[in-house]
Amino acid sequence: MEKEFDIDILQVIGDFLELGHVENIVAMFKQDSSLYDLTGDLLRDERFTVRLGTAVLFEELAAIRPSEVPLAIPSLLPLLQEQEPILRGEAANILSIIGSRSALKHLEKLRNDPDPQVREIVTDILLQAGGTTGTEKPAGNENSS
Repeated sequence: MEKEFDIDILQVIGDFLELGHVENIVAMFKQDSSLYDLTGDLLRDERFTVRLGTAVLFEELAAIRPSEVPLAIPSLLPLLQEQEPILRGEAANILSIIGSRSALKHLEKLRNDPDPQVREIVTDILLQAGGTTGTEKPAGNENSS
């Protein structure tokens, strides 16, 4: 029954993001941090507006709840292994928005991705983060780890 609940809530979140109602989804995530577990599934949505809305959602959440956004990392990791480059790129983008060392360290694996666009995205992200995933944190999300 819980999986059915996840599918229903995933559909609702996707539909709201498609309609541009990000503020409603931000409120939902603020109420229920378990929704971060659905992040990877949101990025698998075939609708571009849902994937774009997910990035906007995370930009908002990173600004107001920087210590919570790393909760999405486990749901993003499987996407880094996907055959479709778009999924690897979308996951890399959300990891960059999360911006913590723990998020950015997972991007190291994609430095030599077979897809040139994914490599470029990852290279840009890591350069903006100061080129390090070791001892320094990137600016912006000092509270997340």
